Amino acid sequence: MIGLPMDILSLIPQRPPFVMIGALQHYDEQVTRTSFHILPGNILVEEGVFSEAGLIENIAQTAAARAGYMATVTNQPVQVGYIGALKNLEVYHLPKVEDELETEVRVENQIFEVTVVRGKVWCNKVLMAQCEMKIFIGQST
Repeated sequence: MIGLPMDILSLIPQRPPFVMIGALQHYDEQVTRTSFHILPGNILVEEGVFSEAGLIENIAQTAAARAGYMATVTNQPVQVGYIGALKNLEVYHLPKVEDELETEVRVENQIFEVTVVRGKVWCNKVLMAQCEMKIFIGQST
C-alpha cells in the first residue's frame, strides 16, 4: 500500500490535456488502482460521453502509474511505456461527464521490459470495460 496523496503527474509521462487518471489509490506487486473524475473539457469526451479510446487510455495510464511508482520508490526515472497489443477488449457501458472511474490493472506476466496486464474499469461499481494489454517500457526521454 502507498502513502497518499501523490502527484499523479510525477508517476506518468503523459501531460495535460492527455491525462486520463486522477489519483493512485492502491499499489502492490500485482494490483494497481487509480481513480479518475471525467470533466466536461476532456479531449476524449464526445457529446458528454467518455469514449472507448478514453477507457483504453485510462487503463494504459493506470499501468503507467504502476511503472512510475515502482521507478519512484527505487529512485529511477519514470520511463515511457507503449501499448504493444490490446486483446479481448470488451466495452459494456460508456461513462458520462462528471462520472468517477475506478480502474484496476492486475499483472498477469512480466518478462524484462514487457508487462501483460488485465485492466478493468468501473463506474458506480458497474463494470464498464475490460481488456488485456501488453505494455513495453522504453527508455526515458
